[in-house]
Amino acid sequence: MRTEIETIEKLSERKNGEKQKHKNKIIKNDEKSIQKTRFVVQILSVLLSIWIGIEFILFVEFLESGGKTIYVERPPGVEGYLPISSLMSLRYFLATGEIHWAHPAGMFIFLAIVMMSLVIGKSFCSWFCPIGFLSENLGEFGEKIFKRRIKMPKLIDYPLRSLKYLLLGFFVYVIFFAMDVLALKFFLDSPYNQVADIKMYYFFAHISKFSLTVIIILAFLSVIFRNFWCRYLCPYGALLGLVGLLSPIKIKRNVEICIDCDKCSKACPNFIDVAKKKYVISDECTSCMSCIDACPVKNTLYLEVFPARKKFSKRFVAIAIVSVFMIITGLGMITGNWKNKIKLDDYFYHIQRIESSEYSHPTGVKK
Repeated sequence: MRTEIETIEKLSERKNGEKQKHKNKIIKNDEKSIQKTRFVVQILSVLLSIWIGIEFILFVEFLESGGKTIYVERPPGVEGYLPISSLMSLRYFLATGEIHWAHPAGMFIFLAIVMMSLVIGKSFCSWFCPIGFLSENLGEFGEKIFKRRIKMPKLIDYPLRSLKYLLLGFFVYVIFFAMDVLALKFFLDSPYNQVADIKMYYFFAHISKFSLTVIIILAFLSVIFRNFWCRYLCPYGALLGLVGLLSPIKIKRNVEICIDCDKCSKACPNFIDVAKKKYVISDECTSCMSCIDACPVKNTLYLEVFPARKKFSKRFVAIAIVSVFMIITGLGMITGNWKNKIKLDDYFYHIQRIESSEYSHPTGVKK
């Protein structure tokens, strides 16, 4: 018994000695930061969104003028901002095998975003999402003002984080359980759904004082509490967080050579205590890899493909994410399921009546 205790003590001393050795002589992590690459991808995504937005505004102006202004074709990419309609289209496709004609691009964009998270967990939020990019920069601005990162108290943080899952649960229940195929088709065929993108544009173009106040409050809260909208209210992020848990690529911490500097935890924008984990398995992890870049010791934090236990270079993350998005959206294009089947004459008809009650009710039925 005494021999066993002595053996355990020696092993413990050896392990502690190895840790101390790394603390005394840090093997510097000289790998290039991935943050510049991520920033470039974010900027390109924002520019793409702006381009799509400008084209769509010009398209709507063409319709409003009765065809008197310069014609700009409606950009199908605008459907990426219709997540609820896109989820309903996906549900309809799973039930019938048919891709609905109203917003087909939206379904493929939705699938691409979900697959991005399945490959490299919740990566859309920190690599592609324009709202995430804005929220991130508001948070960084707040850190410069307050000289620190303000964290919501746990007693408030956990209940607030549940809100986005309640919203997600509501949409999932209504779309997958409360509505049958006929109800789905009725909604997707409705005049309301056909012009949902134009209605969305009008919401922001003619925004009410109440809505503008809410947006300003959310922006202000994002300055104080980093990623306020994303962390507490975004149902899209909630879905991607759950899907991301299934991703085979995880951030791993090599506990044997970790020097417990806690820099990884401090760098995480989502307050994940990376320094206490062997694998980062969290619905809040957006695969931004700030923790990996912050680690001063080479090969302590890295991406690992589970269960193969093989390293995945962070240099290939951008390639993997962009490739998944382009492959799936490209599939929609080459199969002829990218542009909708709404004729220009139908758009002229809709735009003249868009303020009527049948376009104000989700079912498209006159009240």
